[in-house]
Amino acid sequence: MPHTDWVDGVLQRDKGGFIICGPDIAKPGHGRAPYLVETSMPGVFAVGDVRSGSVKRVATAVGDGAIAVQLLHRYLALQTAPAPT
Repeated sequence: MPHTDWVDGVLQRDKGGFIICGPDIAKPGHGRAPYLVETSMPGVFAVGDVRSGSVKRVATAVGDGAIAVQLLHRYLALQTAPAPT
């Protein structure tokens, strides 16, 4: 049972409360295709047991985490820095 009630109304979840990621997101607001473990909120990633469709094994969670780090770097590289004040 995922303990994801705290993201209710913020991130899309499935009927079981697992966080929906990547291509399974309904109506993504990313302006691009969401990354594999990216949630419905751009730049927020979910890995391991809370991710909808995950295998629910430690090795999978570790792999998800490694993927999320790589995708987070990609996401941050695409962001524009605010102009200095």
